[in-house]
Amino acid sequence: MEKQDIKSWNQKELEEFLVSLGEKPFRARQIYAWIHGRQVSSFEEMTDISKKLKEKLINTCELTSLKQVQVQTSKQDGTRKYLFALSDGNMVESVLMRYHHGNSVCISSQVGCRMGCRFCASTLDGLVRNLTPAEMLDQIYQIQKEIGERISHVVVMGTGEPLDNYENLLKFIQLVSDENGVHISQRNLTVSTCGIVPKIRRLAEEHLQITLALSLHAASQEKRLELMPVANKYEIGQVIDACRYYFAQTGRRITFEYSLVGGVNDSSQDAAQLAELIQGINCHVNLIPVNPIKECDYVQSTRQVVLDFKKKLEKYGINVTIRREMGRDIDGACGQLRKKAADAFNIL
Repeated sequence: MEKQDIKSWNQKELEEFLVSLGEKPFRARQIYAWIHGRQVSSFEEMTDISKKLKEKLINTCELTSLKQVQVQTSKQDGTRKYLFALSDGNMVESVLMRYHHGNSVCISSQVGCRMGCRFCASTLDGLVRNLTPAEMLDQIYQIQKEIGERISHVVVMGTGEPLDNYENLLKFIQLVSDENGVHISQRNLTVSTCGIVPKIRRLAEEHLQITLALSLHAASQEKRLELMPVANKYEIGQVIDACRYYFAQTGRRITFEYSLVGGVNDSSQDAAQLAELIQGINCHVNLIPVNPIKECDYVQSTRQVVLDFKKKLEKYGINVTIRREMGRDIDGACGQLRKKAADAFNIL
């Protein structure tokens, strides 16, 4: 019999399972607290659970625990990039960033990605599989355990397209924000998407309090097609309309991620088009100097071009910031560390 993924269950699901094993319902609360409150890595660590129950759990369940393979620490700002091994030998990346408002972790939602964005290392070898809620959670748990500090903010913006792993993403959000677990406020959760329109609209109807970040990266359909294959399926106007719908349903301000690629989408005309495209939306634009990767020839816009682009947007009344460049002296772009390790071990 296949073992059950106990860390991916909420407390009610855990209770139903334990009752099916002949256990008392209250045991679910105890075990849930061990898994998500104290974040133990094995059933043996649950000291107030009987030996008999531990044996039942060991025989019927697995307790997902990622193995740390590598950590890169930036000498510039202390950003840490983690490479974790999953139980099947696949690997994922996570990033710890320290800000004045707290510790933020960027997690992966898939092994690889099938979206094909031209400037992203995550997608170079396609999609391998989705991550389970437990595998998403444990990236946070492992980092929190290592640094001995609380993680207050989570960004689902690492390897993968979160909305392509929709059901597991929802379960993850439920678990990570549960007051009986690590209890990170939904308002401190950001989910990034390249623009899967039906899933954006479906997410809006969940009425969550998370922040939606759209990877826009172009102000016209023509340029978005050049950079992002998803634009072949969902035209830019449809994507923007879905974002308007998300705000209407949730009241949560939209973040537009815009990676500036030298000579491609960083002109004064691009800025004017972008301002026109998103005019009237309660939003924030996050300008990102693109991380160069050796597999493509896109280059980063110059500092002056980035500043000029920002000023142009501000003249149109757009709320805009330039993303602080963190961890640039390590494998900064999403997917770089995993690909380097995978190529070395030939495991993609």
